Amino acid sequence: MVLGPGGAGVSVVAAAAALRDDTAFPPAGLRLGAERGTLLVSLDARSYLPDRLGVLRVPGEPVAVTAGTDLLQLDPLTILEGAWADFTAALTAVTGGRSFLPIVGTLASVAPGEIATLPGAQEFLLLRQIRAAATAGRWRRVVVDLSGCGDPFSLLRAPTVLSSALERLWPRHARLAEAAEKPAMAQLSAAVEGIDRDCQDLIELFSDPHGVAAHLVIDAGDRGTRCLPDQIASSDLMALPVRSVVVNSGAGGPPRADLGDVLDALTSDDDSVEVLSVPAAPEPVDRLSRLRRVTVDLPCPTGRPRGSGALTVTHVAGEDLDSVFELAWKQGLPDPDRLALGRSGDDLLVTVSGFRYPVRLPSVLRRCVVTDADWRDGRLVLRFRPDATVWPQRPMRPASD
Repeated sequence: MVLGPGGAGVSVVAAAAALRDDTAFPPAGLRLGAERGTLLVSLDARSYLPDRLGVLRVPGEPVAVTAGTDLLQLDPLTILEGAWADFTAALTAVTGGRSFLPIVGTLASVAPGEIATLPGAQEFLLLRQIRAAATAGRWRRVVVDLSGCGDPFSLLRAPTVLSSALERLWPRHARLAEAAEKPAMAQLSAAVEGIDRDCQDLIELFSDPHGVAAHLVIDAGDRGTRCLPDQIASSDLMALPVRSVVVNSGAGGPPRADLGDVLDALTSDDDSVEVLSVPAAPEPVDRLSRLRRVTVDLPCPTGRPRGSGALTVTHVAGEDLDSVFELAWKQGLPDPDRLALGRSGDDLLVTVSGFRYPVRLPSVLRRCVVTDADWRDGRLVLRFRPDATVWPQRPMRPASD
């Protein structure tokens, strides 16, 4: 996954990386069953990539660029409208026009073009398309250009948002109970359950350090220097397996002297993140031959989780209701004053620099309450104690004679 702020050269880096020799990918030990080398995916229906690569614009269909590289350009609105039309048709067929829930009739009457504002729906469908390409067995490597999709972190957060929306609209315990009591509801419940499973699968897929590597592209100027800490903080929170920071010297104006300090702080205690540099091109990178001259080799996945994906739980003191547990993970925090914590069921809601993401609590902490939080030595540390109302307690021993 190649991501970064607009204007940093994300598309150029992604395309140049896709065109590079990919014989070293995937990592040793992973079985290859691919027909071709690399698939480059663009999520921007108006991207200039087809023109730069000299191929026809055929949204939704892979187009051969070279002997080993294909381009797949996705049109978010077309995907959304097609999926929603299929869903509402199936919904009507399952219910036979009867509204078992108030929301069913409302959903079936919504036109496909009106659903674009459903939280997380459009992004969820895009990510499903990427997953389908990645698991198709046709390519050894998939390079995803996340430019042109607004905020890439919001895009990757979409399955979490949609799953939460489904839980609020029709809680899982309620839909399973209704499916058991009303056979006609079983298909509808199964469909919603399938969407929720897809959400969880996508969350796991895009944070999997064994098969995924994220690459942050920044310019060498003022904007890149300022935005990098926020990007690292969001990546840590979402457990994105960041493998490199690509500094594009051809964008963003003159280099900032303090950029090196920011990069040194990032890599000093994390050797899984590499710093790559792309020199400024002497001419516009507007065609295939010039893209081939851009040298950028994106490192492969390492299998090492980062951020909240590598959290640890430690029992630090006490027993039973007096127990104290400590939850910690390495977390960038550019602005400590903007750190906020909350709780929603089994999730810890963490807000860093205005970006909120739910971190699923390990099972031992789901019956606990937070008592303290701190950020020290680059790690977010929280302390928990058992909640007496739900914590399982040992039976009392009978008094001895």
